[in-house]
Amino acid sequence: MLLGGGLAAGVFNTLAGGGSLLSVPLLVLVGLPGNLANGTNRVGIFAQSVAAAWQFRAAGVSGLRQGARLMIPIALGSGVGAYVISRLTDAAFEWLFGVVMIGLLPPILIRPRAGDAASQWSPLTTFAVFFAIGVYGGAFQAGVGIALVLALAHSGYDLVRANSIKVVINAILTLAALPVFIWQGHVRWIPALFLAIGYAMGGTAGARLAVRGGERLIRPVLAAAVLILAGRMLGLY
Repeated sequence: MLLGGGLAAGVFNTLAGGGSLLSVPLLVLVGLPGNLANGTNRVGIFAQSVAAAWQFRAAGVSGLRQGARLMIPIALGSGVGAYVISRLTDAAFEWLFGVVMIGLLPPILIRPRAGDAASQWSPLTTFAVFFAIGVYGGAFQAGVGIALVLALAHSGYDLVRANSIKVVINAILTLAALPVFIWQGHVRWIPALFLAIGYAMGGTAGARLAVRGGERLIRPVLAAAVLILAGRMLGLY
């Protein structure tokens, strides 16, 4: 289950974002409390981000240079978000996670459009925007890829390039947050290993699909998954 779920989540994460909307509830389903599932999931996210970044680079669409420029606000925000969310109870986390998934439906359903050079933000606004995304990603992870694609598209990147930059930023964000979850004892390494293998395979496959223009095939499936999983986490069925 974790290998298959990680594979699917890795494809979703690489093409658009939101793979954690599948993998975190899956970890809860196999017996981990909400906060442990959230921390354990980060190991897979890191593996997927590195694998996808490597595949994008091999395809000639590397986002390493652009992603490195955003390292400071992303890492700072991620550390803050991870610390805050790790202090919540499992019940509070699962309820809040369900609410967040519902809130992510609009950006999933609305296709981001690349901006032009005139729409680019000032350095201060860029820092603030990506710090806020880092806080959100450090806390929840789920859907942070969507926020990153929207922000990068606004900055003038096409969606393939935005996705290649996004996976680099996601690797940085996850690397900053993961030590907090390990320190709090919120990582279970056996399920994390199986999930990470699946995520890495999904990241590689997703990067190949992204280069070929496969994102639009994933979007309606992802929107349906958000509705189903949000209902489950909120206890609607």
